[in-house]
Amino acid sequence: MDIIDAVRSRKSIRGYKPAPVPKEILRKILDIARRSPSAMNTQPWDITVVTGKVLDNIRQANIELLTSGATPNPDVPAKPYEGIHKQRQVELAIQLFGLMGIAREDKEKRAEWMQRGFRFFDAPAAIILSVDRSVEELKAMIDIGSFAQTVCLTALNYGLGTCIEDQGVMFPEAVRKFTHIPESKRIVLSIAIGYPDWDFPANKLEAEREPVENFVTWCGFD
Repeated sequence: MDIIDAVRSRKSIRGYKPAPVPKEILRKILDIARRSPSAMNTQPWDITVVTGKVLDNIRQANIELLTSGATPNPDVPAKPYEGIHKQRQVELAIQLFGLMGIAREDKEKRAEWMQRGFRFFDAPAAIILSVDRSVEELKAMIDIGSFAQTVCLTALNYGLGTCIEDQGVMFPEAVRKFTHIPESKRIVLSIAIGYPDWDFPANKLEAEREPVENFVTWCGFD
């Protein structure tokens, strides 16, 4: 697939077919992703790929913690969005709930939707990205983001869909219990990956992007 086509067609997939993703294909994707840029070639990413019983165990533990009222305690705490960024987040949620037929006042369906994120959107596999705590956090986040984007673009070449998400790792104790990722590693995010179910309503979402004129300042051009 042409790289420009890949960037334009990539989207967050929130519904997957149950078919497993072969380990060899995942290995090929990660082999390409290791070429991602990183500060001074530090390559700070540590990758854990989960599927099968291990992934099911993490899903179950996440949901048990969530429904028990436990407070998520991610290794990378998130600050709430404000202003235009919050507005875009709300607009996306409105679009998703509309496609899924979830009414604003339907708390049960809204809760069910939230649980999907903590289940990695029921994808057959997930890629968990961690980084050693000794690495300065801002630089690590930039490098991890670069790696994640490369994974998502490369996955398209194999007919796979992805969704970069943090809900699946918001209870790092659940992830560590079944993957044995050490406390010395900061669990940053996860990528749900699998074959898209194009009949799943949320996969029809086409998230809008701001035009170039709204976020670019040109300096020194005639």
